[in-house]
Amino acid sequence: MAQRTVARARSRAAVPARKAGGREKPPAKRLAASAEPASGGSASDRTCIDTIRTLAMDAVQAASSGHPGTPMALAPVAYALWQRYLRFDPSDPIWPNRDRFVLSNGHASMLLYSLLHLTGVKAVNAQYESVGKPSVTLDDIKRFRQLDSKCPGHPEYRWTSGVETTTGPLGQGVATSVGMAIAGQWMARYFNRPGYTMFDYDVYAVCGDGCFMEGISNEAASLAGHLRLANLCWIYDNNHITIEGHTALAFSDDVATRFVGLGWNVTRVGDANDLEMLSRALDVFKATSDRPTLIIVDSHIGWGAPTKQDTSAAHGEPLGEDEIRATKRNYGWPEDAKFLVPPGVKETFAAGVGKRGRELRGAWMRSFKGYQKDHPELADQLYKMQHRELPSGWDADLPTFPPDPKGLASRDSSGKVLNALAQRLPWLIGGAADLAPSTKTRLTFDGAGDFEAGAYGGRNFHFGIREHAMGAILNGMSLSKVRPFGSGFLIFSDYGRAPIRLAALMEIPVVYVFTHDSIGLGEDGPTHQPVEQLASLRAIPGLITIRPGDANEVVEAWRLIAGLRHDPALLVLSRQALPTLDRRRYAPASGLAKGAYVLADAGSGVPDVILIGTGSEVSLCVEAYEQLVAKGVKARVVSMPSWELFERQTPRYRESVLPAAVTARVSVEQASTFGWERYVGLAGRAIGMTTFGASAPIKDLMKKFGFTVDNVVGTALKLVGGARPAASKAKQVATPDRTRRPARAAAVRGRGKRR
Repeated sequence: MAQRTVARARSRAAVPARKAGGREKPPAKRLAASAEPASGGSASDRTCIDTIRTLAMDAVQAASSGHPGTPMALAPVAYALWQRYLRFDPSDPIWPNRDRFVLSNGHASMLLYSLLHLTGVKAVNAQYESVGKPSVTLDDIKRFRQLDSKCPGHPEYRWTSGVETTTGPLGQGVATSVGMAIAGQWMARYFNRPGYTMFDYDVYAVCGDGCFMEGISNEAASLAGHLRLANLCWIYDNNHITIEGHTALAFSDDVATRFVGLGWNVTRVGDANDLEMLSRALDVFKATSDRPTLIIVDSHIGWGAPTKQDTSAAHGEPLGEDEIRATKRNYGWPEDAKFLVPPGVKETFAAGVGKRGRELRGAWMRSFKGYQKDHPELADQLYKMQHRELPSGWDADLPTFPPDPKGLASRDSSGKVLNALAQRLPWLIGGAADLAPSTKTRLTFDGAGDFEAGAYGGRNFHFGIREHAMGAILNGMSLSKVRPFGSGFLIFSDYGRAPIRLAALMEIPVVYVFTHDSIGLGEDGPTHQPVEQLASLRAIPGLITIRPGDANEVVEAWRLIAGLRHDPALLVLSRQALPTLDRRRYAPASGLAKGAYVLADAGSGVPDVILIGTGSEVSLCVEAYEQLVAKGVKARVVSMPSWELFERQTPRYRESVLPAAVTARVSVEQASTFGWERYVGLAGRAIGMTTFGASAPIKDLMKKFGFTVDNVVGTALKLVGGARPAASKAKQVATPDRTRRPARAAAVRGRGKRR
């Protein structure tokens, strides 16, 4: 490598002065930048840092897309953390007590990919990688953002070993890191014993201005401060630049004061290039035992780029060949060298993070052997938890519910099943967004307790009214291998949709329990009555939605959920009571595992009509079935609690449940009819919601919107007889009180003209 040249020393720009009211004044634009070497570091430190920077620049340029500026700014920060502090073994990037590193500003992904390559992280996921090979090769970096590269545009969990969580949607990473810290504290209280520290890991999350503008970060930071999670450190890249320009356009928060108010310890590093200041800040975090820590790092996006440093042009587009050459010249780097990893760089990382991580992992493994001898039951649980296996006898106490025409709400039966399951599955932990009394998700058995600041052994979590953060925190908990559940009202799943989607993308078995699932909740009205939510959730690839039809289907739903290893599952439960079907007369509830099953059939042969129900409408279909059979109609009832599970069955099984020859089909569901044409066909009919609901007692709502036995029977008879209901553009069934109209048309509700 050409001899490094040290550019003319210059004074680093001060943090922009605050205006009155906390607003920051943008700094004057620089016409040129001269690169000052990292303070307090050796020549090898500087070489490693600039290798990270130049790999990022070259990769983004080769891809013709990406974000070079943040990796250039944060290379010293990441280097100091990984090389001096991170307890991480590149040869085993999933050992249980490793520190977690989360890149919340996932657009800066080349910062992480460079580290994974330079530290020699090994691949461990046999499904997506070649185990034992480098997780990120130089060729992967050269193919940044290209099809099948291990370096996608944003970091993806499972796809690339060493990536702790999928990030990209801003704020998700920091919120997920709170879940990792929570899981660490819970596992420490549950598994650690005198002489055996199985868990004491720290969680570091790097974030930016965009993360702090997103509301989820404040939700998560509020809960982390409340819980006093001292194993959590956020590193805030305070570079003042977003895509549109300087943050002064839209963001004037006093971040330090905000976090102090949230109960965090806050420290500041005035120069992202100062390795000693960074180390002192990280030492402060390590010494803080009563609260989480925020390190504010003042940086310059696109550091060293002559014309693009401190501009939005360095944020989300390639620098350009000329700018890259000039930047490398500022670094004292060979200007025309591309993807250069100088001799000694990998060796430097191996002697730092590599050696430290290998020794710590080895010590942990030796300790675990002793732990197995002295605490065999706990050791077995730890192993099973880490491998997502179930303990023996886990389902021994699951109840069976007797037939009951009055029945009970599926939220109530779920609460009973959950408590029975949790006593046999110790790492099944979770809570609600301030709705546990309504969602029936509180664990009530002796010893369950509450997870609180300073008392981290409880299994009941209080997420507060923070549905968005709750979803991301659940992801972080699941990524740490506990089995988390979170609950709320189905209508509020909209608040938490982003982390639910990420759970599906990451293939992690988070459990969501959403109650108050339909217009059946009655008087609370359309603001709380979900309509489109179920269809929207079914549209998420990889998410299993289950809407059980009675208490015994609830049991089977939890039985299936407990065994999931790579699928998030979402239970959709009722507020109102559902009859418990007599399984001596109707098919066993175990059919739920296949997503849909024949619940009732009138004799052998091909049925005349098929009624398909989910949730509270299954019993409605059964009542209609009995009347149809009495009229001589060969009817069939199909309970379809899960579309996703049904689609995983063989074509032969699906045909046995829904024969193609039977076109007379009626689906009944108190939700949007969107998507039901897949199962009822063009000749069938979907009884469901095409408008928002209304505030009224449940009996009035059922009549108004057509969820009556008479309407189901009448619709079926028309199909069997070859007649069709009144014409409707959307093929939904019209009733006297349920005409097709614009959503919430005021005239229908007697409120005069629409405004």
